[in-house]
Amino acid sequence: MAPEKAQYTAVPPIPTYDEAIAGGSSWHHLQEDDRARSPIDDANRETREAQSLLNNNNNNQSNTSSSRPGGYRPPTVESEDDDDGWSSSDSDTDEAEHVRREMQELEIEDPNDRSQSSWGKRIGFSLNKWQWRWKKWRLPQMPSFRRRTTTSEDGPGGATATGNNESGNNNSSQDSPGRRFAFPTLGSTALFLLVGRLLALFLVLGFVYLLFVSDMFSGMARRMNSKNFEPESVRVFVQSNINPKEIRQNLAHFTKYAHIAGTEGDYFLAEDTERIFRGYGLEDVVMDEYKVYLNYPKPGGRAVELIGKDGKATWSAKLEEDRIPGEDSGRLTAAFHGHSKSGDVRGPLVYANYGSREDFQKLKDMGIGTRGAIALVKYYGSQGDRALKVKAAEMAGFAGCLIYSDPADDGLTRGDTAPKGRYMPADGVQRGSVSLTSWVVGDVLTPGWGSKDGVQQRVAVDESKGLVKIPSLPLSSRDAHALLMALQGHGQKVPDGWAGEVPGVKEWWTGNQSSPIVRLKNEQDENVKQPIWNVYGRINGIEQQEKKIIIGNHRDSWTLGATDPHSGTAVMLEVIRVFGELLRKGWRPLRTIEFMSWDAEEYNLIGSTEYVEQNDELLKKNAFAYINLDTAVTGDSFHAAGSPVFKQLLLQVLNRVGDPVHNTTLRDLFDRRHGELEGLGAGSDYVAFQDIVGTSSLDLHFDHDIVNTSSPLHFGDHAYPYHSSYDTFEWMENVGDPGFIYHTLLGQIVGLLILELADRPILPFDISGFADALPRWIDDLSKWAKDEGAAGKVSFAPLKEAAGEVTMAARRFHRWENKWENSIVASSGWEPVALGNTRADYNSRMGMFETNLLDEYGVPNRTQFKHVIFGPQLWSSYDEAYFPAIRDLIAAGEFDKAKETVHKVAGILKQAAFKLLDGGAA
Repeated sequence: MAPEKAQYTAVPPIPTYDEAIAGGSSWHHLQEDDRARSPIDDANRETREAQSLLNNNNNNQSNTSSSRPGGYRPPTVESEDDDDGWSSSDSDTDEAEHVRREMQELEIEDPNDRSQSSWGKRIGFSLNKWQWRWKKWRLPQMPSFRRRTTTSEDGPGGATATGNNESGNNNSSQDSPGRRFAFPTLGSTALFLLVGRLLALFLVLGFVYLLFVSDMFSGMARRMNSKNFEPESVRVFVQSNINPKEIRQNLAHFTKYAHIAGTEGDYFLAEDTERIFRGYGLEDVVMDEYKVYLNYPKPGGRAVELIGKDGKATWSAKLEEDRIPGEDSGRLTAAFHGHSKSGDVRGPLVYANYGSREDFQKLKDMGIGTRGAIALVKYYGSQGDRALKVKAAEMAGFAGCLIYSDPADDGLTRGDTAPKGRYMPADGVQRGSVSLTSWVVGDVLTPGWGSKDGVQQRVAVDESKGLVKIPSLPLSSRDAHALLMALQGHGQKVPDGWAGEVPGVKEWWTGNQSSPIVRLKNEQDENVKQPIWNVYGRINGIEQQEKKIIIGNHRDSWTLGATDPHSGTAVMLEVIRVFGELLRKGWRPLRTIEFMSWDAEEYNLIGSTEYVEQNDELLKKNAFAYINLDTAVTGDSFHAAGSPVFKQLLLQVLNRVGDPVHNTTLRDLFDRRHGELEGLGAGSDYVAFQDIVGTSSLDLHFDHDIVNTSSPLHFGDHAYPYHSSYDTFEWMENVGDPGFIYHTLLGQIVGLLILELADRPILPFDISGFADALPRWIDDLSKWAKDEGAAGKVSFAPLKEAAGEVTMAARRFHRWENKWENSIVASSGWEPVALGNTRADYNSRMGMFETNLLDEYGVPNRTQFKHVIFGPQLWSSYDEAYFPAIRDLIAAGEFDKAKETVHKVAGILKQAAFKLLDGGAA
């Protein structure tokens, strides 16, 4: 709404006789000059100015009326100086110019002038800018004092003589410019006006100063935002503008060629991402390079072979898929394990089920020799992390490890296979990393600090705790078939539950030292300073600009990556496009929104972790929330994992997003299947934010739920050809999400969450919800500890007591929101500056709550992980767990240290509760 404009009608000076009657007089020229500036009648000036605030389309309107009533002639006055004539003297010209200047300075602004205030930040959500501007403030003009001319006839008192001198010349016309003004005499009217106007000047300057000191301008800008961009209108705009066609185009573009981290294709996509960010209107767009340890298979450097008695190969694995890439599908990528150990080893083949430590212990108990053997294990199962399978095999004495995709877990026994179905075909190979994410996250050579080019603190490759020490390769079930058949009759028949469902394998045997010899060749090119590229862009906030809501998605992929990661990429880019449209219309959030495209996530969550470690102190202070998009869409069932502070907000958002297929809201579908906000493990880029700097994090995705199966997946229920060359754009368009319906719904969810987190005056965190979850997590820890034999050895009473204090503090803390709302209602929406500052502090305390749950020393032996509640377990990185330090010590049988850690964690919880209230708004 435009501000009220002061009504003012300029009073023209009284014209002289000659100005009134002469066609070429100075008054006539003054009229012409006035018409040129403002073609509006004096009679209609007041009405026209008010109208121009709303409709300023009369630039071409002509003005035919005079600025003064026609025919005005003052009475003729005869003088003895008639011969001199005012219209012809130099002093007359000076006087006319002086009158013109005063008229120009006192003139009201042209209401047709479309210039706007530089800080008029917002426009109405009708998307048509209000045509208004602030009226310029002008001070009254200072009087012009002509220096009096003293002649020889003047008396001692300096009598004035404004007439002609003896020669008939006008003295005033001979004055130099520097001598035309004199200070008025004491008691004169001019002096009175001068003092009064100086006082008015100081009064106005003081008022302007107070405006800036009191932050009234920023407060006014926020009020303009609340009036011109109604929150519900903004929500509707975002939700209704997420476009499935745009999402489809994004996905098609990012899946045209291979782009493994650090490769040429990856760099090209980084450049594309930077260009798209800029094109959509993001600010401060940068490409951020890190130098990290990566490896790639050498040409001809991989082989899996059965070796005959003569030492020659009797069978060789194909390794890659049979799929022939389409014209627009790029080339196939090598099937390998990132961060795997280089080597060329041979040994007898031994089958070890899912490759967990318990499985290897079972083999030992059965008397099966494993030293120097080659392990053959299945993906998923009781040990979901492929890296920990290889590490367990290494610890059991194996020389190498092969991991294959069994149809019972993600193949033809579950349903139709790719490219026409959801599941892994017989030739599909699951690539992936075998870096030990739950031990060292990020660049394995620079744990704890950002891996920039000048960093000197690099660990030697052989000394890194994040790398396995034996070579490994992935296999398809087609290649595994030959190896399983070769095992028959060697060792013992497998225990119950170990057999898979590879077609044609009727008997399942463990193998032993007499098994056929297998060669595993895995030669790698290693680069300890391989460049990778993150890309960042932001929308700067107007109230707490330094406070951030961060949205991230990784860009690198083992193959074309239509599902992982680019279902998330396509959604994030569409959200950026819509927010760019809002930005162009004048909208800005209260807090800054940052969008991040991470690199090298597939190796070891490297890009995001290096960014966090490089900026850890700033993120601890300013990062309010992190939303992660990775494998975003594989089906129609919504899932979310994250901190409980998001639960109520998420349910509100789901309640307004409708599923067009099921004809109901996502909230209704979520409740029908008894959906819950799940816990975060260590499977994607939220890890560094949640576990290293304590930023409350949320991971969102639509899955294809698997029901009524006897062998459920243990790694996120992947119902798609995971990390294989079958994860293509065509698969997504035809099988994964035809019509991109659920991509669109996820875009709406993400857009609405961003709006609420970035633009609500009070950050919508539910600290009470977090407090309510604490007793459940403590009970879960207690039951687990009992199973580990810690019953009666470790008491969790201190944790329960601390949880009670957090609950009381959260309830007291949230009471202030009601006080704030009552104050705003009572003042008709006006927020005093002091109350606004208190609100900002209140928001900061919410945003810092989980940062205050960090232990600066970290989990023992895994010091990167600092959150006392969230974090991966040592031997279970993908699954969520709570109180990781306590669990590690109990699992290691160190019960005394576990008791000490319980008290330490309880103290950190109490301190977080104290900081929530101490000196704060509550």
